[in-house]
Amino acid sequence: MHRPSLSRRGFCFCCLCASAFAAGDWLSPRQVFAKARNIVDMIRDAAAAAEIKVHPLRGNVTVLEGSGGNVAVLTGPDGKLLVDAGIAVSKQNMSKALASLGPEPIRHLINTHWHFDHADGNEWLHSEGASIIAQENTRKHLMAAQRVEDWDYNFPPSPPGAIPAEVFNTDRTLDLNRSNLVLKYYGPAHTDGDISVRFANQDIFHAADTYWNGIYPFIDYSTGGSIDGMIAATKANLDATADSTIIIPGHGQPVSNRSELKDYSDMLVTIRNNVAELKKQGRTLEEIIAAKPTSSFDAKWGKFVIGPAFFTKLVFEGV
Repeated sequence: MHRPSLSRRGFCFCCLCASAFAAGDWLSPRQVFAKARNIVDMIRDAAAAAEIKVHPLRGNVTVLEGSGGNVAVLTGPDGKLLVDAGIAVSKQNMSKALASLGPEPIRHLINTHWHFDHADGNEWLHSEGASIIAQENTRKHLMAAQRVEDWDYNFPPSPPGAIPAEVFNTDRTLDLNRSNLVLKYYGPAHTDGDISVRFANQDIFHAADTYWNGIYPFIDYSTGGSIDGMIAATKANLDATADSTIIIPGHGQPVSNRSELKDYSDMLVTIRNNVAELKKQGRTLEEIIAAKPTSSFDAKWGKFVIGPAFFTKLVFEGV
């Protein structure tokens, strides 16, 4: 499989320097904060200059890589529809990439969840004419101050223009640009507001941050995420896709497939069970990290954003 690069195109922790490594392992965000200014500002600085890569998929669907999470774009007579908004400081480069897809105005935006690398661009896209839709928990988080404990960061409430005007609870369908879109709520997974977006006519599935392609995922327990929820969401993704389906992950190489998704599922389940068994034996987090319950997967999944020790900590928290 294609491995995502640790460039400005990567997610959240990618722009950290070599000081993020200690004793051969990746530091937790809390430890990184002791060595550098806050991680969110570092990410925004990197995103401001990041190249936006354009990946045509099928028909009138494209994925843009480079501003936070992977952004899907559906073009057509009803105007451009975006799945996720990226980071606001990418506006100039995102605008160029969007213009390269055609002259249609920006009219619709779907937020897959509230995190800033997916929704920070809401305000400028709304000012361009986009109506915003999201699951109701996503709007709840955007409207109020939020703390992500594992980033040691407090996010202020979003400005009025960034708040989704339309929300739904479990499912929503849209018919735009001669395409049927199916929005489906997972329940608590990466956060408590995650949704998938299926482009039915094109057989394309955006799994957002329930799927990280080639990278150990982040799980935001501060706003309702859980390892068991991530596993349940991944099973739902497998059930909703076929071998012919193009799958868009939230992070990592942006064009994926069901075989790679199955590998991700196997990794999550095995590590979850390994950590749960050690925790059942009464071992501490430090002892479990030392036992290396992720070792058979580290060469493939643990060399990028979130290393083995930090991912073990995330799993430990939820079993």
